[in-house]
Amino acid sequence: MKVRVFVSLKNGVLDPQGRAIHHAIEGLGIHGVNDVRAGKMIELDVADSVTDAQLEEMASKLLANMVIENYRIERISA
Repeated sequence: MKVRVFVSLKNGVLDPQGRAIHHAIEGLGIHGVNDVRAGKMIELDVADSVTDAQLEEMASKLLANMVIENYRIERISA
């Protein structure tokens, strides 16, 4: 089974990568983009026996820095 973990910065945390992307968009002459927040998506291929609790543990202890990031787990059915 495929699992996707989306990790994003918490509100209020500065996002220099998002600012750089926003600046580059404006450099392309595209206006109207008010803000950009960059994050990451991690895709895992796991056995059906991997529990939601195990996925939560992976995300909170390894994949996301819980001080400055949030995460969301999404199971993808085949």
